[in-house]
Amino acid sequence: MHADPRGVLTGVHFLDGDHACCEGALTAGARFASGYPITPSTEVVERFAARVPTLGGIFIQMEDELAASIALQGAVWGGAKAFTVTSGPGFSLMMEHIGYAAMTETPCVFVNVQRGGPSTGLPTLPAQADMMQARWGSHGDYGIIALCPNSPQECFDLTIQAFNFAEQFRVPVMLMMDEVVGHMTEKVVIPPAEQIEIFPRRHTSKPPADYLPYETNGDMVPEMAHAGEGYKFHITGLTHDERGYPVMTVPAQDKLVRRLQQKIERAADEIALYEEEKVDDAEVVVVSYGITSRVAQRAIELARAQGRRVGKFRLITAWPFPEHRIRQLAQRTKAFVVPELNLGQMVREVERLAGGLSRVLPVSHAGGGVHRPEDILQAILEAAS
Repeated sequence: MHADPRGVLTGVHFLDGDHACCEGALTAGARFASGYPITPSTEVVERFAARVPTLGGIFIQMEDELAASIALQGAVWGGAKAFTVTSGPGFSLMMEHIGYAAMTETPCVFVNVQRGGPSTGLPTLPAQADMMQARWGSHGDYGIIALCPNSPQECFDLTIQAFNFAEQFRVPVMLMMDEVVGHMTEKVVIPPAEQIEIFPRRHTSKPPADYLPYETNGDMVPEMAHAGEGYKFHITGLTHDERGYPVMTVPAQDKLVRRLQQKIERAADEIALYEEEKVDDAEVVVVSYGITSRVAQRAIELARAQGRRVGKFRLITAWPFPEHRIRQLAQRTKAFVVPELNLGQMVREVERLAGGLSRVLPVSHAGGGVHRPEDILQAILEAAS
């Protein structure tokens, strides 16, 4: 095991996605995690619990996911970078506190290693059926960011990106893994620390007398102060003013909630990461994410071997959805094919943005396994006919 002077791994390793996610969190500077065991995500925090004491951090196994999802927010306000890890049933329990993190603008990361549902469902088998829940699961209007790795390497890279987005925009960020990506083992390259960009905490430089915890400086994202540093502030899930004090009026609600949403919407083109290939002259574009994108790659290759002009569009950022690019593609593409391990979630965004300009064909799968490439190929051929 190669490590830099801080104890963070470097070099080439063979890691599964869960362990790579843990190393990404450590590299990003996470020194606190709270969690409750749940398949197939537990390996992330098992490794974190073993590794973080050597780096001066803490892992706490809480009594349930409700406790885990609020304990990490206390750690953030105490000055730490923090995260929690769960799967479907636990993710449902965390929704209230995800809304609290959005309202209080607490920068933190929620890792969801998705499995089959509803309810207890398929604890050890994959699905991608929590995607809409990630965006809309808590009540009210707010903005979040969600990323979708499709390999152990991206589990490392996108965990760092998740922490960077959380700090940059002061929002809860979701890392939407799936069981296959979490448990597959591949080569993971971890660069030296000086080659990895880490976005620092937006800590205020103002003296305590001049600081307002929710005052913004033009970019819609307020600076932070931490408990115990001599600053006076009030943190509440109630509608609040720039001091953090409850102000439950129509103007205060409108001003606050619009800012919570617009700070993400206005930066959507910067946040929306995607991978595309041969889309400029494609008659059909396959939109996919996570493990399904790797199965779709084979279907695309089979279609191209038959002379079909097929483009690849892989979501890396699921939320905010890359609206502008999909609208552009819809104007010159005959059809979209959208395979995913659910009965139709992200395909609804493609349908909305295509606006009737191009056909949209879902390739649904209830989970428990992955698609056959031939099923995606059949949809491509149908779309091109």
